[in-house]
Amino acid sequence: MDDTLTLAEALEDLVSAEDFLDYFEVPYEPSVVHVNRLHILQRFHDYLARQAPNLPPEEDQQRGIYRLWLERAYQDFVASNALNEKVFAVFQHVDKPGGGSSSFVSLDKIFRS
Repeated sequence: MDDTLTLAEALEDLVSAEDFLDYFEVPYEPSVVHVNRLHILQRFHDYLARQAPNLPPEEDQQRGIYRLWLERAYQDFVASNALNEKVFAVFQHVDKPGGGSSSFVSLDKIFRS
């Protein structure tokens, strides 16, 4: 971890799930990350988005919270899988009135986030 960078500066340089896990010193199994990297990062983002209004102003405390939520996001996929966790809208099936189900995602939902 490069202590000369602010948290915001360090985050700008992180590209992959492995980069995030290494930076926040979260131990991980490469095979779990290989299969679920986008899901882990999206879940991490979702956890942080809910936590954002409650983040303390101190960077050290923020760093600890980020690590906690990244570890939790990773553990979600150690204990489960992408199909069960349904992180992305395409995995979220909606029952149709006439029977069956759909995982349709409209373009306005895609470009909203």
